[in-house]
Amino acid sequence: QSEKTGAAFIEFPEDIAKLPAVSSPLQVNAPFPPEPPQQQVERAATLISKARNPMILAGNGVVRAGAWKHLADFAEQLNIPVANTFMAKGVTPFRNRTTLASAGLQANDYISCGFSRADVIICVGYDLVEYHPYLWHPTRDRTIIHIDRTQAEVDEHYNVTVGVLGDIKHTLMRIATLATPHQGHLMRPLREALIKEMNQHQDDEGFPVKPQKIIWDLRTVLNLDDIVVCDVGAHKMWMARMFRCEEPNTCIISNGFASMGIAVPGAIAAKMVSPDRAVVAVTGDAGFLMNSQEIETALRLDVPIVILIWNDSGYGLIEWKQMHQFQRTSHVHFNNPDFVMYAESFGANGYRVEAPGQLQDILKEALAQPTLSIIDCPVDYSENLKLTEQLGNLICPI
Repeated sequence: QSEKTGAAFIEFPEDIAKLPAVSSPLQVNAPFPPEPPQQQVERAATLISKARNPMILAGNGVVRAGAWKHLADFAEQLNIPVANTFMAKGVTPFRNRTTLASAGLQANDYISCGFSRADVIICVGYDLVEYHPYLWHPTRDRTIIHIDRTQAEVDEHYNVTVGVLGDIKHTLMRIATLATPHQGHLMRPLREALIKEMNQHQDDEGFPVKPQKIIWDLRTVLNLDDIVVCDVGAHKMWMARMFRCEEPNTCIISNGFASMGIAVPGAIAAKMVSPDRAVVAVTGDAGFLMNSQEIETALRLDVPIVILIWNDSGYGLIEWKQMHQFQRTSHVHFNNPDFVMYAESFGANGYRVEAPGQLQDILKEALAQPTLSIIDCPVDYSENLKLTEQLGNLICPI
């Protein structure tokens, strides 16, 4: 019943488990978040008003608190740019002028450039496990404001100047009424550079398909409130960086321990919770094969999802890291089954992208089916090292 909800596992010995139950389950008693202390609200408002280049880092706590609209209003009213963790994608709509992008790519990305220029960093609903502060606050010399329902986990890179604990919605509203809005748009070049990069491959005719083009086609076909559940691998880094979200919980990404194999069962669960919305599992071939038996579960329960496999016959993210660090690979390639025949063996629909320009039409057809569909899409991961080189040569535009 804590603020950080999640699954709980309770195991009984067999002799205890077979005994008759004589009690009823305890009633759920969700704790009500307290009002933030006025003194801390005023201290935070003062720091924000005096800041030269404030920046917001939004975490999944904003989603859990249902405070995403309040955060968007807060950022717009005070003219403060917002970066989000992978687990908070969509927490502010990408169409908003204050929205930057996801922080989490461990490289010199545009968002890293933003953090390097910020003097006050406002962390809202942020947990260290989402993106460790040594990656975005290596200098340990910035003013940090912690806004959450729970105490900050203090770290040498996360030394909080002011912590405002309580109802996140009320905290944001009360600080916004006291703080002075900022003028100008220092971070706008970062947003413009990222949008330019997102749009660069919309008409790309390369094959296998570039990651950027897969994302463009997927975003084009899906409605804004449809759901994508992303597995772990190289595709995760591309999706987190370039898939535009307008609403929270529409691009769900495994983070923290970041276990592979989440996409298929996660998509089944998402579709059962939201049966009127399209749900796509975005996965690599390795992550798919780790839980592909759940196709049977989806078909038995009549849960029509689409599984989009980025097929490179290998562990793409590990190969990316190996090439970056050692300039060679080791034991990352493998052979795949025929994914179309594999889908059909379960009684599902199978599709294969075999030429440039096919993915959008295949996605539309698969999403229109009343049953589970699998799309095998060859991906060109030579773009991985090109991105590494690009970010290595990045000159901060602000």
